[in-house]
Amino acid sequence: MNNGPLVLVHGAFHGAWCWNEVIVELAALGRPAVAVDLPGHGLRAGRPAALLRRPFDPGAFASEVSPLAHVDIAGAAADLADTVRRVGRGAPATLVAHSIGGTVVTRLAQENPSLVARIVYVSGYMPASEVTALAYMKRPEFAESRIPALLSGDASVTGALRIDTRSDDEEVLRTLRETLYGDVPRPLADAAIALLGSDAPVGLAAQTTRLTAEAWGSVPRTYVRCTRDKCVPLGLQDLFITEADAAFPGNPTVVTSLPTAHSPFLSAPRLLAETIHTL
Repeated sequence: MNNGPLVLVHGAFHGAWCWNEVIVELAALGRPAVAVDLPGHGLRAGRPAALLRRPFDPGAFASEVSPLAHVDIAGAAADLADTVRRVGRGAPATLVAHSIGGTVVTRLAQENPSLVARIVYVSGYMPASEVTALAYMKRPEFAESRIPALLSGDASVTGALRIDTRSDDEEVLRTLRETLYGDVPRPLADAAIALLGSDAPVGLAAQTTRLTAEAWGSVPRTYVRCTRDKCVPLGLQDLFITEADAAFPGNPTVVTSLPTAHSPFLSAPRLLAETIHTL
């Protein structure tokens, strides 16, 4: 494994907090790592006022414009690049990207390939050149995903993918647990749900990156398949790999698999850390 910095990037609605257990396990293996909050997430999150207003108004919640509507891939990738430069002090980093965080890391690697030693996508969006993450959500391979059942409103209007993280509806909470934390013990899953942001900037899913062989196509990449994922279905994960290898056959994806649902950083942090460490 590269001796430069190891930078962990979360997915939609999450933050640096989700990597805490993995960071501990990596440290035990002698591999220090840092986790970041992308713009609009974690300690940098924003939420619609309607989320906490009582009585709860579903219509207002679904239609309120997000305070994160301005966040896009370009800004998020530039922000992440600044962090990588600081922690790397000139050394290229290994970037580990979960879920929609893959779109940001992909843009960073295309624009600044010298900053990246390797990308590790963990059930991550690894979109083809000039294809949006949202476009993949219309593909047959996405049909088994449970995430659409959780989304509120029209993202093109609100500027965000939005979920009701403060719902008192047990069916909503059950779907959240099954979609994001299907193999995570319930007390831990409920604690994670309490930390989720309600809004994920739609720009991270609605904007594209043009990939070239000289930039992203030249960066070594690994894809960690999560075989029981109900958020990013296994068929979609395999599609990302197939498309990338067809576009850049001289730099094939290294593929490994974990027998987990969408969030192995919570359900199997030691296994995920060992996987990252031994690539």
